[in-house]
Amino acid sequence: MGRRQAREAVLKTLFQIALGGAKAETALRTVLLEDKLSVTDTLFAREVTNGVVDRRDELDLLLQCFSGDWTVERMATMDRLILRMACYEILYRSDIPVAVSINEAIELAKKYSGEEASRFVNGILSAVARANTAKEGPH
Repeated sequence: MGRRQAREAVLKTLFQIALGGAKAETALRTVLLEDKLSVTDTLFAREVTNGVVDRRDELDLLLQCFSGDWTVERMATMDRLILRMACYEILYRSDIPVAVSINEAIELAKKYSGEEASRFVNGILSAVARANTAKEGPH
């Protein structure tokens, strides 16, 4: 399978949480029954899901900083969920190159939201990545 499928599982899980009010573990279990990920990808999906859920307020504040006049609440649900997930990866998953997180988010936006959404997602995530790189400084 791979991390792309794991990210789709995370997105489906976050969608169930956002719209259905499901508990994270219950929603993830339901998605994993359908998606049949490997053990490694299941672990990745669980870590990212829990990370996004646990840091949702922080991620939303970050998104608000980079979305201009576009409030997080006004964003399309899928776009907001994709952005949260990618921001979590950019900030907290040093094992994933930033470009990969951004590219995967763009692909998810194309698949689940649309062409305009992919440009919106790319713009915000590129700004987040630049700010995060500037904060970390040269290595």
